[in-house]
Amino acid sequence: MPLSESKGIAGLPGVYIDDSEIECELTNIDASLLKYGHDDVVTEELHSHLLRSLCPVTDQPDMGSLLICYKGHQIDPDSLLRYIVSYRNHNDFHEACVECIYLDIKKQYKSDALTVNARYNRRGGIDINPFRSDFESTVENLRLVRQ
Repeated sequence: MPLSESKGIAGLPGVYIDDSEIECELTNIDASLLKYGHDDVVTEELHSHLLRSLCPVTDQPDMGSLLICYKGHQIDPDSLLRYIVSYRNHNDFHEACVECIYLDIKKQYKSDALTVNARYNRRGGIDINPFRSDFESTVENLRLVRQ
C-alpha cells in the first residue's frame, strides 16, 4: 500500500485539466467562457487544482481543488479552465462560489446530472468542502495532499 493511501491521502478522480495552455486575463467571472466539446452526451469527471477566490471578510486568497461530475453534452476542458481561473478576483464565500459554478454549468450545458465539489485548503484545521448536486446526496470525503 502506498504511503499516501495509508495516511488517508487521495487524489481526485477524472480528467486533470490544469495542463491546458490557456490565456485568461479576466478580472470577473464570465459564464460565456463555457463552451461545448462536442454534441455527444457523455458521462465525465473533470478536476482542477487552480480554483482560487477571495475571502469577502479578509480579502485573502482561498485556494482549492474543484471536481465536476456530469452527464450531458461534453464540456470543453480549456473553456472550463478559463472559467475557473476567472474566479481569481471574486470575493465570495466558498459555498457561494460552488453554487455559482453549479448554476452556470447547469444553465450553459443543460446537463442531465451535475455535481460540483470544491476541496478548499484548510483554515485553522477545518475542512471547507462545499458541494452541490442534482443526483448525489453525498460525496466521498477525500483528503487531498494539499489540504
